[in-house]
Amino acid sequence: MSATVPDWLGTALASTGAGMPKHAAKLLIAELADQRSFARGGFAFSSPAFDNGEELDPCFTADEEDAVAPPLEWSAPPPGAQEIVIIVQDADANGDTPTLHWAVWGLPGQKGKLLEGEAPPRVGKNAKHNSEWLLPEPPHDDEPHRYVFQIFALDLPMTVMPGAKMADLIQSMKGQVTAANILTATYKREEWEDEEGDDE
Repeated sequence: MSATVPDWLGTALASTGAGMPKHAAKLLIAELADQRSFARGGFAFSSPAFDNGEELDPCFTADEEDAVAPPLEWSAPPPGAQEIVIIVQDADANGDTPTLHWAVWGLPGQKGKLLEGEAPPRVGKNAKHNSEWLLPEPPHDDEPHRYVFQIFALDLPMTVMPGAKMADLIQSMKGQVTAANILTATYKREEWEDEEGDDE
């Protein structure tokens, strides 16, 4: 994988008004999509819970009990799409690579949506090796992390089973992406409260 962020991806990430994420070049979309497939045919990705570049509500993170995955919506992909895949990665994660928070597939190749907290048809292993939405939990003293929601339209259905690892997904998706797009959300945890008070 290239260490350089493709121009089309860099432009899309920069549109949020923040700087370039630490692991932008290692996002899955940088490997599997290209300028031709990005937003092809007006393929769009959004959420009723946040606008592109806005902060995630704590109800989607580890800072709130009973937190769930946010709702997502997408427009109709170009004709011939057989399946929709959604990958969410923390592009500012500590370490050398983005953290995988969600891998969803088995969605029909058409206009669609996932409701807040809805269980998708097929979910792969996240960075904690669980098949679920990995709640964002960046370190308290970190700057806001960018969570990049990536959507892919494939011209063939995926053959991997639920619980598959990232490597298996990548292998199955290579050469099959006909359209793709991203949606970015940020999250910064609240400062630790001083339980001792402000005594001097």
